Amino acid sequence: MKKFFLFLFFIALVLSSKATSILIPMDEAQKDHLKSYGITYWILQKDLEVEWLLNYRGGSFLLPFSNDIEKECMIRGITFEKISDSRVFDIHSQIAQPEVNMETVKLQKAPKIAVYSPKTKQPWDDAVTMVLTYAEIPYTVVFDDEVLNSDLAKYDWLHLHHEDFTGQYGKFYGTYRNAPWYIAEVKEAEATAAKHGFSKVSLLKLAVAKKIREFVSGGGYLFAMCSATDSYDIALAADGVDICESVFDGDGSDPNSAQKINYDNCFSFKDFKLIKEPMVYEFSTIDVPAERAGQVREENDVFGLFDFSAKYDVVPAMLCQDHTRVIKAFYGQTTAFRTNLIKTGVLVMGENKALGEARYLHGDFGKGTWTFFSGHDPEDYQHQVGEPPTDLKLYPNSPGYRLILNNVLFPSAKKKKQKT
Repeated sequence: MKKFFLFLFFIALVLSSKATSILIPMDEAQKDHLKSYGITYWILQKDLEVEWLLNYRGGSFLLPFSNDIEKECMIRGITFEKISDSRVFDIHSQIAQPEVNMETVKLQKAPKIAVYSPKTKQPWDDAVTMVLTYAEIPYTVVFDDEVLNSDLAKYDWLHLHHEDFTGQYGKFYGTYRNAPWYIAEVKEAEATAAKHGFSKVSLLKLAVAKKIREFVSGGGYLFAMCSATDSYDIALAADGVDICESVFDGDGSDPNSAQKINYDNCFSFKDFKLIKEPMVYEFSTIDVPAERAGQVREENDVFGLFDFSAKYDVVPAMLCQDHTRVIKAFYGQTTAFRTNLIKTGVLVMGENKALGEARYLHGDFGKGTWTFFSGHDPEDYQHQVGEPPTDLKLYPNSPGYRLILNNVLFPSAKKKKQKT
């Protein structure tokens, strides 16, 4: 009888220690943070559920165990731990403690991802498409034709990067008006406008901006970087107002445009002043690069992420998961947002308070959400036109790129009622 009980105890011990889950740690122990998001997306594509452990070891992922998943983690070079039910129970117990700023969020589907990008070859890269490719997360490229044809309904998540929705071709006229890529971009945009019955590119881009607004209002997730952030809001604010000078559309701008701008149309910004001069590489006073020159150097140019309550502010907590709260700053055509020009009610998730700069914004619109992230490339401080793209193999643990991938997984989360 004694041997029998010892045998049962041994069986129970073996079963309790048997691996039933895989933990992907997202703290400093992780060899490749970026590919960790990719394996999570890959599992969601198989209709399996993943748990996102907010603020537990940097926002770790808890996956179901299988030999195939274990093998895929090894192939992708991801740090992982095989853990038992008892270890899972201990982790859940720790997270559930009311005084601990942690939460478990269930991820249940792989979002369908679209990237708004022109057909012509541009002389710069796109941080989002680079990190999606590196993480092995699939996406579809769409542009004006697809947006105007209402194709956005096919997707859950839409990215806008280095784009200009005002019809001013990125304000590159002063430096690049004779460059082949600039000439090709103008030609393509004018042809697309004519095809859809618009007399000006600015009217085409406004129609696209409105379609994107419909996408968000209907429940879509919008993520924008660099000049796609402020130029998008400016285009909506200038609905019905000509803000383009003759070099862009053949006639002068409305001399009373400043009085006609409607800030109520904007997602994020208010009270900004337009910069309409064609030779000035800037859209408005929303951006701050001119003033910050000389105030900050690359080695100390940073911004901080806010530490949101994972149990009560689940959405911003998800979007700010990282293994550090201090992020290296980086330039772009739109480098940072003046905090005094951000609407009341917009959630600031990252800022440099001393410089009066916000870098990472979020808000709701209709049934959907939008997120604006300033700057061009989180691992290239001053990316210049024509420079080669960043090799993410050299930056597999990039905190800045992690913020992008947080947004990619965000639509996968099971909706939870906010706690009160």
